[in-house]
Amino acid sequence: MARIYSHHKGKSGSTKPFRNVSPGWVSYSPKEVESLVVKLAKEHKTPAVIGTVLRDSYGVPSVKQVTGRRVVEILAEHKLSHEVPADLFDLLKKAVHLREHLGNNPKDLSNKRALSQTEMKLTRLMRYYRKTGKLAADWKYTPEMARILVSGGR
Repeated sequence: MARIYSHHKGKSGSTKPFRNVSPGWVSYSPKEVESLVVKLAKEHKTPAVIGTVLRDSYGVPSVKQVTGRRVVEILAEHKLSHEVPADLFDLLKKAVHLREHLGNNPKDLSNKRALSQTEMKLTRLMRYYRKTGKLAADWKYTPEMARILVSGGR
């Protein structure tokens, strides 16, 4: 498939091998991994950062292989999930930074295009999350609301 905003096909990357069970060399039990996920979430880390920290510092290749559940599912069970999903929050943060940059540099046309593309990605992602029920049906993107959300942090 082609990329969204260019006509290039892109290069295929490597894929993780399909495996249902935890590798034998992982020394952590599912309960220990779950407690590590909860501890890192209480330090205000996003699910992607939690997975990276567990992989790099603790030697856990995949939380799902060890516990049978994804990081987001563990956070939801412990009521540590956020009202805005992490990927949507990252796009909101990018849009806010692009708007700030355009406020200082109004003739930067390439960033004006990047802001337009980012806001379209936001629109598509919000439509998906509203349809799946992860966002309220009346949740809308406005630049002011995004700035308030991002400045408040997670």
